[in-house]
Amino acid sequence: MARESEFLALDDAALRAVVGPHSRHIALIEDAFKVLVEAPGGGVTINGSTRDRAQAKRVIETLAKRSESGAEITEADVRTALGAAATQPREGQGTVAPNAVALPVGRRGAIAPKTAAQANYLDMLSRCELTFGVGPAGTGKTFLAAAYGASLLRRGQVDRLVITRPAVEAGEKLGFLPGDLNEKVDPYLAPIWEALNDILGPDDVRRRRDKGEIEAAPIAFMRGRTLAHAFIIVDEAQNTSRLQMKMVLTRLGEGARMVVTGDPSQVDLLNPRDSGLSHALRILKDVKGVAIQTFQAQDVVRHAMVERIVRAYDADASAHRPAADLEDTGR
Repeated sequence: MARESEFLALDDAALRAVVGPHSRHIALIEDAFKVLVEAPGGGVTINGSTRDRAQAKRVIETLAKRSESGAEITEADVRTALGAAATQPREGQGTVAPNAVALPVGRRGAIAPKTAAQANYLDMLSRCELTFGVGPAGTGKTFLAAAYGASLLRRGQVDRLVITRPAVEAGEKLGFLPGDLNEKVDPYLAPIWEALNDILGPDDVRRRRDKGEIEAAPIAFMRGRTLAHAFIIVDEAQNTSRLQMKMVLTRLGEGARMVVTGDPSQVDLLNPRDSGLSHALRILKDVKGVAIQTFQAQDVVRHAMVERIVRAYDADASAHRPAADLEDTGR
């Protein structure tokens, strides 16, 4: 197949983002599509077959657009764009849908979906009263939920952000934790606090917590409450029991919306079949106002190793899962 060259003009900022530190991003693109990418100035030259050039060009354009929006381009962004281009090779496919949801600018730049699944997830959050985001670690389901909740809070569209999760340790018994309620709960919610600190800044998060605009509590403390004009994040929901899940879902009050996140493959309950998340996904999938976004291994936006680990565990689970388990989960 004939190999030809094509020049793609880029401004300086986009060019730096596409090239990456020590030309690392270019190396990933070259390796994925067997092309030669050079940066002579003012843009990049792509040398390769017609099909390979088109895929590489699509990745470079995706990265350039993210850079122009103010987002920091990381290797995770490059890998995500590579995966999309490889699986959706036709013209007009393989790119993330435009983000119609206004998200805040974090300390590392603009926040935007990196995969089609993330874009669809944000769209669900904006349209539905109850959204489930389920899938493996590293897919951004909790971070994007926190970012969306922070955007609603900033714009005054909700009065408060309520964060809750079951107080279940991942296979360890930590024993008594000292301090007040916040000090006891905070270790369990570290990923959400990290996300909110990145989005709002530690000082703003602290101020809003002091004013009661951001509240964190274990699921057990939700009983009997009605959460009105709030955005509620239920994290690590795979570790709720069926009774806990029903209880927390029915806390929705006027003007409130909720997102439930979790990974059904990482249940830490003594009886995994009692997981409220799997049960809720099965019985609520056709209920009006409920949306479910399922993330896959290819949506992992952490280190490349995380995606490979997730795929290996998924393959092992599929090979050894008893038929009774498949029937119980409704799969």
